[in-house]
Amino acid sequence: MTHPVQDSGAAPAGGRVRGLLAALLAGGTSVLAFAPFGIFPLAVLSLAVLAGLAARQTRARAGFALGFAWGLGAFLAGVSWLYVALNRYGGMPMPLAALAILLFCAYLALFPAAVGALFVRFGRGGAWRRALLFAGLWMGSELLRGWLFTGFPWLAAGYSQTPPSPLAGFFPVLGVYGVGGLVAFLAALVALTRWRSARPAAEALAAILVLSGAGFGLGRIAWTSPVGEPLEVALIQTNIEQSLKWRPELLSDWLESNARLVRENPADLVVLPETTLPLLADRLPDGYLEELAAPVAARGGDVVFGVFLRDARGAIYNAALSLGASPSQSYAKQHLVPFGEYSPPLFGWFYEMVDIPMSDQTRGAPDQPPLRLGTQRVAINICYEDLFGRELIRSLPEATLMLNLSNLAWYGDSLAQPQHLQIARVRAMETGRPMLRSTNTGMTALVQPDGRVAEVLPAFMQGGLSVSVQGYEGLTPYARWGDFAALLLGVLALAVAGRLRRDGHARRGI
Repeated sequence: MTHPVQDSGAAPAGGRVRGLLAALLAGGTSVLAFAPFGIFPLAVLSLAVLAGLAARQTRARAGFALGFAWGLGAFLAGVSWLYVALNRYGGMPMPLAALAILLFCAYLALFPAAVGALFVRFGRGGAWRRALLFAGLWMGSELLRGWLFTGFPWLAAGYSQTPPSPLAGFFPVLGVYGVGGLVAFLAALVALTRWRSARPAAEALAAILVLSGAGFGLGRIAWTSPVGEPLEVALIQTNIEQSLKWRPELLSDWLESNARLVRENPADLVVLPETTLPLLADRLPDGYLEELAAPVAARGGDVVFGVFLRDARGAIYNAALSLGASPSQSYAKQHLVPFGEYSPPLFGWFYEMVDIPMSDQTRGAPDQPPLRLGTQRVAINICYEDLFGRELIRSLPEATLMLNLSNLAWYGDSLAQPQHLQIARVRAMETGRPMLRSTNTGMTALVQPDGRVAEVLPAFMQGGLSVSVQGYEGLTPYARWGDFAALLLGVLALAVAGRLRRDGHARRGI
């Protein structure tokens, strides 16, 4: 007697294990879609594996397990460089640092796990209905991951689709979460279409071609326009080893190194990276700031540098300060990194195991204006802040340039640097503004509004990148709507999927 093949929700243990291993491997492989590898179709194929495996289940818990395995593979492969900060530079013992990263990646894996569970629970019907359901759920999960507990949107699927991906043209309209939803839709369509049947295959192929063509067409639109004269900028990469940066006996060396690099790289705007002066500004030697700014001010320019500022109440800010021909201005980091720049409630014990300098910081105000430097209005964001597109667009339309100051030396020679540059490319496309980047160890670069990296310094070298940058004005659709467009698209996808399910039930007399 021949027995029907059971779904994995009730399958023998061997089948369940093979499915989980396939999901884990697919998640890990998804990292190859992001920088520095840039094999962007793998983002679709990786999620197609998850959608295909989940579509064969009947129990939500089986979908949850598959999504969790996929997420664990993706985040362990993609963000485990956080271990370097905890162990090598934070001093956390190796077993505890490894456990902390595992738990953090397990937390992040809960988001694709929820997608898997809900997809199995409600994923009945044809390929189009299930593809819309998967896309809506995926968009919702990534929006939630980018917001909950201050958010950690690193490796959101949309980031993989920077040029030359045809979907890159959607960034100025839908933002990174909307593009991620398109990736998820295509992935589910690829996985669930009956490709051996002519009509379903033709419809799926037409959808792929239409979305690719629309993205290509949108990418040809100039949403913003040049304004003012080009600005000559020197982006400094100081390349100071993180383990040496906070040693008191070397402080004078770092101060001199910063001053020398400013002298050696004349420009209208000279930029030094995040916390390039590793102490409070009010503790600097007398006359040092005047010495730092003098060569730039002499030619009518300005210098912007990262330093810690303290207000009258004693609150400490991770800040950028400008000096020179323009009036002195400052920007204080708004979106702080949990555990690195402040302690979340109930986590004081964490700081008993690590040694992270200046880890008790205060958030800057959310409505800080761009810095007026010469004829340009420069919106500053510091390190991790450029992951949050909805926060960067607060400075628009006033800002004509975007400037990121970063210090990724905490993460050594890892995927963090190229992944962070890819994030900056997406922010440039979303805002329609050039993104300037000055970093300690890499990647110091100029990104144009179309996401193209015009110039970049090699990582782990000391020097300056001299570029001519044009300011831009105007608003992209994303700058007007923010993440609302992606949220609306996700809700519409779920609503259409629900309508298709009801229509299917009605035709069957249910």
